[in-house]
Amino acid sequence: MPLSATWHNLLDTAEELPADATLLTPLSRTPFRITDVQEHRILITYRDDDGVIPLQREQFETLFQRVEDATGGFDLDRLPPDSEPYATVVSLHPRFELDDHEGILQKTETPSSSPLVDAHEVASETGNGDREEPDIPIYADALLLIDALERNDPSDLDGMDTPALVNLYTLLSDVQRNANDLRQDARSVLLDRLHHDQPVSGQYGSVQRTSRRNRSLKDEKEVLERLEAVGIDREDVTSVDASKVDDALNVTELAESDVYEIEESEYVRKAEVNDEQKETRLQGLKDKLAATDEDTEQLQQEIEELETRIEELTSFDAASRL
Repeated sequence: MPLSATWHNLLDTAEELPADATLLTPLSRTPFRITDVQEHRILITYRDDDGVIPLQREQFETLFQRVEDATGGFDLDRLPPDSEPYATVVSLHPRFELDDHEGILQKTETPSSSPLVDAHEVASETGNGDREEPDIPIYADALLLIDALERNDPSDLDGMDTPALVNLYTLLSDVQRNANDLRQDARSVLLDRLHHDQPVSGQYGSVQRTSRRNRSLKDEKEVLERLEAVGIDREDVTSVDASKVDDALNVTELAESDVYEIEESEYVRKAEVNDEQKETRLQGLKDKLAATDEDTEQLQQEIEELETRIEELTSFDAASRL
């Protein structure tokens, strides 16, 4: 198919998208929208940016050609900086398929829909729908922690009374544990989405896939035999085993201090958690948030309508100047 025909088919597909359709860049998963479709370019805006970005026809045709020439699909890691939206928009074309799991863009004989277009999922993340309470432990503990920080001055721990300080310490401990559990779950999902060592950015930071080496010695006898075979005396690599020393202390008159350097330190450890009191306070905070949501629902709707109107006017003016 000639490049000009492919381009015009892409324009037709882009124009058929719903006005509120949200697209995602394939690597960084950054949301954006198509604001205008013109003869020689497609205009887009990122969700968190008011600026209008033109995607030029010439760049699309270059990408078309690279996908045509690529064996096994065009590797998305080869995209130039700031070019991710081109791949997403190309995937709107029924004859181009984007495999975001494998990280490739390829031709297909079977018309397919893009996996990076979702008018509802991303919209719900922006808060346009009803607020839903996440059913995970860290949400409850974080809410209680915020409440404790608001009612006490964390910059003056010495001036805080002991019960309040105990509450703060307990909640910090719970949040740390639950946050680490959730962080590890998020890391497992991200590993399937990150490609090679290319950083992927979000609103609050960036991450990249990396690797580390973990070592553990083989069987002791095998290690010693291999080292002795190359002239290393086993006494040069063996050391005192603390567990065997402890066993020896149990059957001798030696004191612990005879073989150990001992330093004592004191620390605070969480002894128990009053789940009933936490639940009572948490329910009060949830009720307060629900009441706040009801009071501000109309105001929030008016703000969203105003923001939409401003965005439409801004996009029109910007497009006319480009």
